Amino acid sequence: MYMVALNGSPKSDGNTAHLLQAILKEAGQNGASTEFVHVHDIVAEQKDPFCRACSSPCQGKCYQNTPLAQTYELLEKADALVLGSPVYFGTVSAQLKSFWDKTRKLRGDKALLNTVGAAVSCGAARFGGQETTLKALFDMMLVQGMIVVGDGYYSEDAGHHGACAQQPSSEDDFALKRASILSRRLVEVARATESLRSRQS
Repeated sequence: MYMVALNGSPKSDGNTAHLLQAILKEAGQNGASTEFVHVHDIVAEQKDPFCRACSSPCQGKCYQNTPLAQTYELLEKADALVLGSPVYFGTVSAQLKSFWDKTRKLRGDKALLNTVGAAVSCGAARFGGQETTLKALFDMMLVQGMIVVGDGYYSEDAGHHGACAQQPSSEDDFALKRASILSRRLVEVARATESLRSRQS
């Protein structure tokens, strides 16, 4: 089982990254192989970081032979993806949105269909837009045909949307607990749905 975490924060070792690393650590302890991707660095390598819908259907011409193309190959192999973003005006960061907008070719190829997805977010305030950010991340994944899960687990509770933290996330014990539960849920559902990912058949 292969899980990829996408850090949508411009900070490689900030609050969002800390939550994502906690999820990957738990997943590793449950037998998953994991990969951490810092989206800012990938997008920064692009000549034009913004999707211009230059072809329809998308042929991926703008990112051929770039780190972005290599990263999309990782996503295609993943059984589970966890997207993380800080709250920027109640929604996702520009870096993550730019990265995801260019996944149009993956959508056309159904490359992420039935990949299991989850989301985490961190804000400066306790009620600082974390849940609206999670909802935006859910919408991004649903348009790819992904299976979106929250932080519920049979031995815990039914959960909510995902792991939401107040900075500093390293001191938010409740958020870290929810991240651990979310990780177990991701691994569980990814294993249970393996046969649905047609790219493996």
